[in-house]
Amino acid sequence: MKSKEHWDRVYTCKQTTEVSWFEAHPEMSLRMIKSTGVQVDGAIIDVGGGASTLSDVLIADGYQKITVLDISAAALQKSKERLGELAHRVKWLDADITETKLPDNYDIWHDRAVFHFLTDADDRKKYVDTLRESLNSGGYVIISTFSIEGPMKCSGLDVVRYSPETLHRELGDDFTLEESVNVEHVTPAKGVQKFICCCFKRES
Repeated sequence: MKSKEHWDRVYTCKQTTEVSWFEAHPEMSLRMIKSTGVQVDGAIIDVGGGASTLSDVLIADGYQKITVLDISAAALQKSKERLGELAHRVKWLDADITETKLPDNYDIWHDRAVFHFLTDADDRKKYVDTLRESLNSGGYVIISTFSIEGPMKCSGLDVVRYSPETLHRELGDDFTLEESVNVEHVTPAKGVQKFICCCFKRES
């Protein structure tokens, strides 16, 4: 099954609140976005943010240039329906981040739980190449992945687990690690998944 078919099936067959990565309020993501100092007129892209509530809280906090990209049209549709008349405040991109050219440049690149699904080195390179083409100099990358102690699979798929150091190596030396936090995410089924959440700054 291709990735798009897999994720469309997940979001068609399950409620948003049933998937293991669901969080009612994206507390850590929002804190790290705020910590960058990027103002509300800065451009933010949420990669893989299809059904996430991050767009809701960013709109509520006054952010004006929000893009949400997801490989699953079904996930994006759930957010559009949830936001209702506010959905027009977001630019929605139905695309595979490893196979698309983004239409804009961004001050913050946010990814909660996409990168660790890229088990193929070529796909990771395509992801980082797209990031480099789209992130402004001095911009920030906020990525959450499973930690070294995290699950080896998610949603039936293999994942790659990271430490802050190995994640840094994937991005390259022109990114500075600003902060890393260990996060224990409690799933809707009351399981615990160990993540790392890292914030990097692009220096060139």
